[in-house]
Amino acid sequence: MATIPDLHASVRDDRVLALTRWVSLVIVPFLVVAFCVLVPWPTDTGRLFAWEIKPTLTSMVLGSVYLGGAYFFLRAFRARQWHTVKGGFVPVGTFATLMGIATVAHWGKFLHSHVAFWLWAGLYFTTPFLVFFVYFANRRHDAPAAGQDLLLSVGVSRIIAAAGGLSLLTGAFLFLLPQQAVSVWPWTLTPLTARVLGAIFCLGIAGLGAPFDRRWSSARVLFQVAGLMLALIVVAGARATGEFDSANAMTWLISAGFIAALVAVIAVSLRMDARVTQPTG
Repeated sequence: MATIPDLHASVRDDRVLALTRWVSLVIVPFLVVAFCVLVPWPTDTGRLFAWEIKPTLTSMVLGSVYLGGAYFFLRAFRARQWHTVKGGFVPVGTFATLMGIATVAHWGKFLHSHVAFWLWAGLYFTTPFLVFFVYFANRRHDAPAAGQDLLLSVGVSRIIAAAGGLSLLTGAFLFLLPQQAVSVWPWTLTPLTARVLGAIFCLGIAGLGAPFDRRWSSARVLFQVAGLMLALIVVAGARATGEFDSANAMTWLISAGFIAALVAVIAVSLRMDARVTQPTG
């Protein structure tokens, strides 16, 4: 007698579902277009974007995150093993959810007559559902680590988790207490841009999983995404130095933090990739 297959059963073959690939590919162009507006023309968001973003540093930070996201989803589309990209879906889904909430909470701040706004609204009112759906569908195929996998050290994985936790706490502060954030942040914010930055910092959720899956193959794409974002943000800071409040200690703390994080990401990546290519004989 034939049996009905259990659609919820785990099939730990580590494959990336076709649905995951195509959802990832569809998202990429939206993120690339947003980057091409926000970073090259940060002073022209009132004409080209969903709302006018001031100062330019916030625009460029958001654009930097979009390009990092485009790279992540392109890698997810091309991935052959689910575990190599699985760590990015929950952070991205959380980011998109928070951006959708911020859009509703500050609806009147957006330029509703712009096509860019309706693309923005369409993206953030659908992406959270799509990203979480494909994550939960694909996680049934997650495969455990094998004995030959190159692992991050316990200490490094804990440092990554601590950095992710700090980023998450910063994001929660910015998103939940935007008025207080406006008063202490080292460059000019509004409640809306405080919440947007909060959503960005909440991407640090990705680091919390490091102690639970220490495979370098699980972390490598996320390190590349983080390195790209951080490098672009550091460049954005250099372009917009006049927008910082030099008398605010947070200016130096945040600047040093971003630079240190970029250096650490590059150092760990080079070290781990070198170990991958070392001959075994």
